[in-house]
Amino acid sequence: MTSGEIRVYIEDHSIDDPLDRAAFLFEKLGMSNTELRNGVLIYIACTDRRFCIIGDAGIHAKVGDGFWQEISNRMHEAFKEGNMREGLLSAIISSGQALSLHFPRGSNDTNELSNEVILG
Repeated sequence: MTSGEIRVYIEDHSIDDPLDRAAFLFEKLGMSNTELRNGVLIYIACTDRRFCIIGDAGIHAKVGDGFWQEISNRMHEAFKEGNMREGLLSAIISSGQALSLHFPRGSNDTNELSNEVILG
C-alpha cells in the first residue's frame, strides 16, 4: 500500500543509547538511500528493554515528532505489559498507515530495501 520502506532490527543488547544505535544502523543499512527518503527503522534491544523508531527526512517532514512519540508511547505500554509482539505490530501498522497516506504505492514502485527482519 506504500512506496515507503519499514525495517525491523532486533538485537539482544547494545551498550549505545537506543537513538544513537538506531541512527547508526539506519545509515549502515542504507535506509537513507530511498528515492523519497521514506524509510522507517524500528530498533529493539531486547535484554535492555530499550527501543527507538526513526523515520527518514521525507516521512518525518509529513508526520513530525508527535507521530513518532505516539508510536513510542504505545510500544512502551505494550512492552511494559510483556506484549512485545503487539507493541512491534502496532508500530509497524501505524508506520505503514502513515506511509501509505503520504507515499502511496505507485504502479511502477520497486522494493528499494530488503523486507527481512534483521537479528543482530
